[in-house]
Amino acid sequence: MRSRFQFVDDHRNTFEVKRLCQILEVNRSSYYKWRAGREARTARQRADQGLATKIRKVRAESGGAYGSRAVTAELREKGLRINEKRIARVMRAFSITGIRLRRRVRTTVPDPAAALVPDLFQRDFTAPKPGRKYMGDITYLPLANGEFLYLATALDCFSRKVVGWSIADHMRTDLVADALRMAARTRGTLHGAVFHSDHGAQYGARTFVDLCDQLKVTRSMGAVGSSADNAACESFHASLKRETLQGARDYGDPATCRNQVFAWLTRYNTRRRHSANGYLSPNEYERRHHAAELTLAA
Repeated sequence: MRSRFQFVDDHRNTFEVKRLCQILEVNRSSYYKWRAGREARTARQRADQGLATKIRKVRAESGGAYGSRAVTAELREKGLRINEKRIARVMRAFSITGIRLRRRVRTTVPDPAAALVPDLFQRDFTAPKPGRKYMGDITYLPLANGEFLYLATALDCFSRKVVGWSIADHMRTDLVADALRMAARTRGTLHGAVFHSDHGAQYGARTFVDLCDQLKVTRSMGAVGSSADNAACESFHASLKRETLQGARDYGDPATCRNQVFAWLTRYNTRRRHSANGYLSPNEYERRHHAAELTLAA
């Protein structure tokens, strides 16, 4: 119908409007109503185009990470009064969409000889305060030559902050141990914390068990073969690769891979908005928590 109204409007100076409407079988009063609202529609389209530009800028700054809710939070913090429904509508209208991962590599190889470790999380990946519960996992990082680097991470369940990480060209126990040692340095201590992982052989190795004992960390493991028991970590790694690869098949050479991952982890902690944190970055979420604790203690 709108295209018919447009046709009438395009030819109104050549032919009589009444006749054009008759031929096209449209109501003349409806045409005039459509024409009267044209300025408002044009203004709305210009406003949507301007908003789409702002959305693209926010998503570019986030590495393509943000969906409509995170974009809304970012623009509101910049002073724009906007609701999430309009952001979502404009993103659909201008085809502002995310990117997808392509393939998976198995990184969890259980050790049948490892001692049984209870699941202390029971799929509860939340914590009442920082430093109580941590979770870890390994993911692959594809390179141009068909080989891989491997990333081990340790995340705080309270804020999803990456407190420890390690990259290597192997999946030996040192990989996950280095990530846990970094977590201990970042936090100052892991004394009394629970660390949750899958049943990968690295997490059941004697060296890693001894390190947990040394750091006074209690181990927790999900069920064998159940990705849902470590879902939060797997989701984190999926986001990392989606946002750093941006649809590419690989990172290129090892140095480029390390640099890209390091930059993303830094931005993740300091700037990237997380839905679990009410769309605050992990660092900001923890800062507000500590500020609230000081206020209550005063």
